[in-house]
Amino acid sequence: MTDRHPRYDAIVIGAGIEELIAAGYLARAGLRVLQLERATRVGGTAVTEELVSGFRFDSCADEVGPLPARIARELGVVGLVPLSPDPVLFAPQPNGDPLFLWRDAVRTRESIRSRSPADADRWEGFCEQMGRFAGWLEALYLDSPPRPAATGMKELASLLGFGRRLRGLGRTDMVEFLRLLPMPAYDLLNDWFESEALKATLATGSITGVFQGPRSAGTAFVLLHHQVGRRAGEFGPRFMVRGGIGRISEALAETAGRRGVDLRFAAEVAGLAVGEGRTLGVRLESGEELAARAVVSGADPRRTFLHLVDPIHLEPDFISAVENIRFRGARARVHLALSGLPRFQGPEGDEWLRGGGISIGPTLDYLEHAYDDAKHGAMSRRPILSARIPSLDDSTLCPPGRHVMSISMQYAPYRLKDGPWDDARRQALGDLVVDTLAEYAPDLPELILERRVLTPQDMEQNFGITEGHLYHGELALDQILFMRPVPGWAHCRTPIRGLYLCGPGTHPGGGLTGASGRNAARAVIEDLRTDREG
Repeated sequence: MTDRHPRYDAIVIGAGIEELIAAGYLARAGLRVLQLERATRVGGTAVTEELVSGFRFDSCADEVGPLPARIARELGVVGLVPLSPDPVLFAPQPNGDPLFLWRDAVRTRESIRSRSPADADRWEGFCEQMGRFAGWLEALYLDSPPRPAATGMKELASLLGFGRRLRGLGRTDMVEFLRLLPMPAYDLLNDWFESEALKATLATGSITGVFQGPRSAGTAFVLLHHQVGRRAGEFGPRFMVRGGIGRISEALAETAGRRGVDLRFAAEVAGLAVGEGRTLGVRLESGEELAARAVVSGADPRRTFLHLVDPIHLEPDFISAVENIRFRGARARVHLALSGLPRFQGPEGDEWLRGGGISIGPTLDYLEHAYDDAKHGAMSRRPILSARIPSLDDSTLCPPGRHVMSISMQYAPYRLKDGPWDDARRQALGDLVVDTLAEYAPDLPELILERRVLTPQDMEQNFGITEGHLYHGELALDQILFMRPVPGWAHCRTPIRGLYLCGPGTHPGGGLTGASGRNAARAVIEDLRTDREG
């Protein structure tokens, strides 16, 4: 591949949300962009599919955040109808007295007050502190992370800016923020509250998508990470739109198309062409070669560097670091096509029927015991469930009078101690999820028309994500900021000039934030401009 005047300035591998955002920003800057998607539709893990005839589900990822609204404005995305379910979160309890978290802080305090007047009095202070810390993180997420070992003037300026922003929190908040980062969520929440229902409901956000329990170090940071981009006091599903998460992907693709991005489907990339330490383009499974000045990969770091790049182009230490990235997918999805609406024990009237999140995990010890099973290679006997019935707010997802229910289950380890995920184990997982929900909604089993179960291995096979991990690597303290995906390469750039990463495996990571795609595009634009000027 020796084309000195390639047709495209940049090739983007994949058409998931981060890749579509990267392509949109590149095209907005006037670059010629080709986007290659191995599937026959956009979205990657952010798709809404008809898994059962007439019933459409968010099959893999079920929420976008924390920064899509800002990015949508910058790119000029149109055609989205936001949904604002309220209550945001409904947590049924074994004693039949559910906890509600509302968008209105006053209503939430009253729901908490019935359990603990002391917790109700502390709720506002907790939300305000988490909101301040999340705002600080948001500013950091919209830029490249500082490099502690930096020596250049630009990097030193970035490091100094990081320090100034940290000092800007004020002495008390700065100390509390640094104290919070390595804490277990278990300790943080016990510092603030006494109600087990409240602590456990909040703690589910500290272990979402990680192979850890609430007593694990760093889970307080995970809880804080998931507050970035939210209004203070909102704990539950993030940015949702009519038509499902796949509609967000479609709108981003439409925006990119209007800006001139050339999108090709059924175009799986087999490898990257590299010469003299620089990427030259890509080679498709069909044998076709495509040249470009830059290649932006939305695949996870392990797939990019260990499958698409010939190892001869990478240093052994770098390859070893990539091999040591922890994935450990432990999240399964169960989708139910329902003939009617299940009735949960406890709530009177229909105030919970607003399509927000449903959280099953009544105590901190319950959450920790679920993790204990997974540590020993088994799926949780008493699983943690995060569910939604999106058809309550969105009638486009199923026939009239019917409903769709999607459940995320932890923990379902990618690697089971007693063998692979075969059909029998897959169905056992589905039975376990339904039986657990039936403890709170006894009529649920008789309403199920059909169900679909996706294990981490199914997600790896169907969506190309290593070990079925949506985050492209765990969000742990040693895999964040300047260490994501590996130390020294946290700025979307890679050891191969002209090759960039834009998926959740890069800073800031931890879900489909949009920031990874935005940051990657900024790096490409800056480097191509420098090449021209040079």
